Amino acid sequence: MGEPLIRYKDVEVHQQDLCVLNEVNLELQKGEFVYLIGKVGSGKTSLLKTFYGELDVISGEAVVLGYDMNRIKRKHIPQLRRKLGIVFQDFQLLTDRTVNDNLAFVLKATGWKNKAEIKDRISEVLMQVGMGNKGYKFPNELSGGEQQRIVIARAMLNSPEIILADEPTGNLDAETGRAIVGLLHNISRTGSLVVMTTHNLQLLHEFPGQVYRCAGHQITDATSEYSGMMPIVEEINNNI
Repeated sequence: MGEPLIRYKDVEVHQQDLCVLNEVNLELQKGEFVYLIGKVGSGKTSLLKTFYGELDVISGEAVVLGYDMNRIKRKHIPQLRRKLGIVFQDFQLLTDRTVNDNLAFVLKATGWKNKAEIKDRISEVLMQVGMGNKGYKFPNELSGGEQQRIVIARAMLNSPEIILADEPTGNLDAETGRAIVGLLHNISRTGSLVVMTTHNLQLLHEFPGQVYRCAGHQITDATSEYSGMMPIVEEINNNI
């Protein structure tokens, strides 16, 4: 097993002046699918935000993709985020641009210049998420599930080593949400570390992974509680 992509030792996580998690110890590896579970306010989203520098690490040792999160400078955070894919539940797509233009905007902002390469990469990621024929659509012409697939495609553009998903099924119906998690689960099989927060515990049985529970200012490994009867993950229908 290689060097962890995320390594936290005795980390404290604060939201404003309030300590939400302490003594966080994690080693997350390439290709793992990781759930962060817990009640609202338990610290799972705050922990996720420390992975991409949205919240500061107060104490302990925290390393993400080789970056020391205790000492990282503000000017280096964009460099870190270019190596990450981030999926939000509220999509955050540019509503006045087509899907293709949304994705091209991200590629250009991260240094891509060759138009043919940009076009090819957009086509590639859209095919990967089952949206190969949706590039000309505007976000408001897509269903919630389709928009979330586009958000995942956006997160994949720069072939990130880590994908972070904050309640990616929060605004979706159960069937569509299941399809989205299946897509993320399949992405982890290609070698990316996927970390997602969720309150839907049924997903843990359908799509096995590492499970960490945030409760009482602590984070604990709860994988064994959900590793009993795990059904084989079915092929996910792209037509949602």
